Amino acid sequence: MAQLKLAQSLSRLGTESAFVVLARAQALAASGRDIINLGIGQPDFPTPPHIVAAGIKALEAGHHGYTPANGLPQLREAVSSDLNARHGVNVDPQRIVIVPGGKPTMFFAALMFGEEGAEIMYPDPGFPIYESMIRYSGASPVPIRLNEASGFSFSADDVLSKITDLTRLIILNTPSNPTGGVVPKSELDRLAEGLLAHPHVAVLSDEIYSQMLYEGHAHTSLLSYRELKDRVIVLDGWSKTYAMTGWRIGYAVWPEALVEHVTRLCINDHSCVNAAAQHAALAALEGPREPVLEMGREFDQRRRLIVDALNDLPNITCQRSFGAFYAFPNISQTGLSAKEAQDLFLERAGVATIAGTSFGANGEGFVRFSYANSADNILKAIERIRAVL
Repeated sequence: MAQLKLAQSLSRLGTESAFVVLARAQALAASGRDIINLGIGQPDFPTPPHIVAAGIKALEAGHHGYTPANGLPQLREAVSSDLNARHGVNVDPQRIVIVPGGKPTMFFAALMFGEEGAEIMYPDPGFPIYESMIRYSGASPVPIRLNEASGFSFSADDVLSKITDLTRLIILNTPSNPTGGVVPKSELDRLAEGLLAHPHVAVLSDEIYSQMLYEGHAHTSLLSYRELKDRVIVLDGWSKTYAMTGWRIGYAVWPEALVEHVTRLCINDHSCVNAAAQHAALAALEGPREPVLEMGREFDQRRRLIVDALNDLPNITCQRSFGAFYAFPNISQTGLSAKEAQDLFLERAGVATIAGTSFGANGEGFVRFSYANSADNILKAIERIRAVL
C-alpha cells in the first residue's frame, strides 16, 4: 500500500458544513424520506431568463476561449458603474478582478496576508471558510465575537482593542451569514476612524448580501471610506442577488497596490473565469432589475413568516434579521446543543438546518435556517420541528 506523505497544511483546512448536511439530506431523500432543505444557502429561484439567454448567446457566438485573467474589460466597467450607482463611489475598473465565485477572494486575501506569526481577525459566528483559510495560511485566527444582544453586529471598539502588531487583516461581513445581522453605519464609522491609528492593517469586507436588506435598512460599503481606500478589499458578486450560485462568478475590488499580486494568483489558480458566465454576468448588471426586486420581496415575506413561526416554537426564540436570507434562532432553552438540534431536526423531523457551531464556537446554542424555500415548505418544516420538540 502506498505510503504517501501529505503536506501538514492540509490538516489545517476546514470545510463548509452546509455541504455535509446537504449530502446527508440528499441521501435520506434517496432512501425515500421527505426532506425539506432549510440548510443550503442559495436562492431557490431560477436565474432570470435574460441572463440565461445571454450565456447561451455567448456560447453560440463563439465565446469559447480564454479571457483576461482579471476579467473581460466590459464586465469590469459594468461592475464599476454598478458600484457607483449603488454606493456613490468611483472605482477604477483596473481595481476590479473577476473571479469564479466569492471564495477565491477569501483564499487570495488569506494567502496574501497570512503566514506563521501573523494574526487575522474574523467574525464568529461567521462563514466557516474565513477561519479555514486563515488556518491554512499559517496565520492565527482571532475571532470577533458577534452577540445576539447587539443584533449580531460587532463592536468597533472591541475590534480595535484586539489589534496588535501581528494583525495583518480584518474580515468583516454585513449583512451576515449565518445570522442575517446588519452592522450599523455608526459602528463602521467608528471602525474606519479607529483604523487610522493602525495603518498596517488591511480589511476584507464581504458584501455578497449587500442587496438583500429589509425594513428600510441600507448598506454602507467600506468603499465609501476614502481613508481606507489603500487597504480595503471588497468582495461581491452575482451568486445571491441574481440566483447564479452555479455559474461560479464573483468579483472583488482591490487596492491598487495589490492588483498585480492578485492577478498573478488568478493566473496560477484558474487562468480566467468562464467566458460565457462573464457575458451572463454583464447581462445581469445591464438588464432589468425587476427579477431582483421580486426575489427581494418574496424573501422579505418569508423572513417575517419564519421568524414568527420560530418564535412560536417551545423554548426557541428568534430575533428578526434584517439582511441575507437566514434566521438564527436561539435553541439553548431546549436543552439541546446546536449539533444535537441539527441532527434531531434532520433525522427525526426531516428538516435540514445547520448547527450554529458550524460557523464558529460562538454559534453554540443557535441553529441556522435558510428561508430560501417556499412559504409552504417553511411552515411544514416548522410544524415537523414542533412535533419532535
